[in-house]
Amino acid sequence: MIDISVKAGKNICEMIKDGGFAMDHVTTYVGPGVGPRWLLATGFDLTLLSNGLLGRSRPVVLAGSSAGALRFAAWLQPEAVESYRHLMEAYIMTSYTRDHTPETILESIQNIVNAYIENDAIPFALANKNYRLAVTTARARNFAASEMTVIQQLALASSFIFNAVKSSWLSWFFERVVFYNGPLPPRFCLRDGFRGMAIQMNDANFKHALLASSAIPLIVAGVKNIYGAPNGVYRDGGVMDYHLNQHYAETKDDVILLFNHQERVIPGWLDKRLKYREIEHEILENVLMIYPNEGFLQKLPGGKIPDREDFKLFINDPSERIKYWWEAVELSASLGEQFMELVESKKIHSVVEEM
Repeated sequence: MIDISVKAGKNICEMIKDGGFAMDHVTTYVGPGVGPRWLLATGFDLTLLSNGLLGRSRPVVLAGSSAGALRFAAWLQPEAVESYRHLMEAYIMTSYTRDHTPETILESIQNIVNAYIENDAIPFALANKNYRLAVTTARARNFAASEMTVIQQLALASSFIFNAVKSSWLSWFFERVVFYNGPLPPRFCLRDGFRGMAIQMNDANFKHALLASSAIPLIVAGVKNIYGAPNGVYRDGGVMDYHLNQHYAETKDDVILLFNHQERVIPGWLDKRLKYREIEHEILENVLMIYPNEGFLQKLPGGKIPDREDFKLFINDPSERIKYWWEAVELSASLGEQFMELVESKKIHSVVEEM
């Protein structure tokens, strides 16, 4: 019995049913900004990465925020698989105490980034021919830019209310800023309704963009005045684009690949509690989503997906959290191979369900 479920939008479901799907149809791979839940994607990522299954015929956009951005930055490195494993090691082994502050947590994230990305390898990453990185950040506006806890809490409460009424009103508090490598901005940044700006990555801002995209409001200090971008305080890109919130497809045959930790796809971080907030139907038409099924989740220690609350739960015994997270990674190791077996055997057409 397989451990994954497969869902696809209308266009991709038809492609799979007709037997025309191939990995070369993937034009964008999306990495959700889901914190430690990304550890379930490690086996899937490493299967694709180590076998060179993406970007063979044309560059593939690796679009992510927060944890998704951290994952994909490893793909651009000279020794990509080794870099990815260094990220896993540094991320899992990082611990926090009650004495940590937003500023020191930002420093710890910087240590994680430095552990798997060498400064002299950044030019290589920026020139990568197979992958185009697109890191989403949120430039704080008005009082959302404050680092004072009370004011930031008020800003988040206000932004939640505004967003609940109309998602476009979130722009009063946050502006989407996408940092990219390559000669031109990703095409999705040029579409009507994008509501944001695109900034080209360079040696000076590569790591700062990753840090900013991981700067969770209230928990992590914002990253200020990133080189080459408008001045301001930059925070977690998941505020704007959490799981999937952009129209990445250009043609009917473009496949937008998404590995998610759950079946529900949430547009923005503030939409988590808004059960009525759904992804635009047009965005989903070209999505191919893979996620762990209930049987797999029951295999995890305690039947629980790793998440940010584990830092608090195991704060007095971080070794238990570390052990639990490594077990989750080991259990996830075969998920990519299971997916590729479905693709290569053509059995994917019998398991895929329309979104």
